[in-house]
Amino acid sequence: MPALAVTNLHKSFGATAALNGVSFTVFHSEILAVLGPSGCGKSTLLNIIAGLEKPDRGEVLWEGKSIQGIPPHRREFGLMFQDLALFPHLNVYDNIAFGLNLKNLPAADIKERVQEMLALVHLEGYEKRDVNTLSGGEAQRVALARCLAPKPRFLMLDEPLGALDRNLRELLWLELRQILKEIRQTTLYVTHDQQEAFGLADRIAVMNAGKIEQIDVPLALNRRPANRFVAQFLGLPNFLQGTATRSGKQTLVETAIGIFPLSTTASGKVTVLMRPDALRLDGSGSFRFSGKIIERVFQGAVCKVVIEVNFTPLTFHVLPSSPLPEDGSLLLFSVNPDEAFQILPS
Repeated sequence: MPALAVTNLHKSFGATAALNGVSFTVFHSEILAVLGPSGCGKSTLLNIIAGLEKPDRGEVLWEGKSIQGIPPHRREFGLMFQDLALFPHLNVYDNIAFGLNLKNLPAADIKERVQEMLALVHLEGYEKRDVNTLSGGEAQRVALARCLAPKPRFLMLDEPLGALDRNLRELLWLELRQILKEIRQTTLYVTHDQQEAFGLADRIAVMNAGKIEQIDVPLALNRRPANRFVAQFLGLPNFLQGTATRSGKQTLVETAIGIFPLSTTASGKVTVLMRPDALRLDGSGSFRFSGKIIERVFQGAVCKVVIEVNFTPLTFHVLPSSPLPEDGSLLLFSVNPDEAFQILPS
């Protein structure tokens, strides 16, 4: 049985449909990321699960039982927002102890739990620190410790790293995953950042315009996006219009850059995704073509190369060490069709 089950949630604000039939499950100890652009319904979804909003239709179940009508404070869910909302008049210890004090626990038990949380988030010795003097990363850790201290059965994080710079975010999302996995915390993580979701989550649900477009593990999501929106949102830039025709035991797909065989049953007009990481410069691919380099952009771990093939610009990612001719030069390259191309639904 899943820990959380969301079934056919609908929510509108006036004429705007924020959620339109959203359904998914979260299993015990799993980290599920809800990934999507601003305005797609992520925060509305989180607020309904937390009990801060009521759905127009649909159910939220915890371990098979509806939690509709149960007020937020009785759901035993933790919630952490981007703005953290640390209490500025309380020090680190008292911020973390806040939820424990509400439970009227003995002072010794509260002290022990706060110490456990400080050790978990690597802030030992910070008990008396003024939260107004903390760095962004330290404040994030204190906010997380405050959420985890009451031992929530379900944790929800809404863009918790959005206000931090890229390097600190990368450090913290890896650390956050380690912490959540160490304590086996069932978690829903809301974000618009692809790298964050891929680096932290066990599974990712991609949202668009109030709907779930695809749910999958990160590798499968990246390798087999369900449709053009998912592919574009994940940063896959190359789309070709083509015609698929069955020829004997294989299917030939005709596009602006050539005709290539694919293992597909599709026929007629198709949209083809060409992966940016499929380029082979050693000629080892079975489908060969040539193009003119029109742009190169160094991006650290990879170099983005734009190649014009039959007047069609295509973007590829290659290692910076790969030898490439100057811009404007003709480049001979190849791909293996079944790893480079994917037919997308209409």
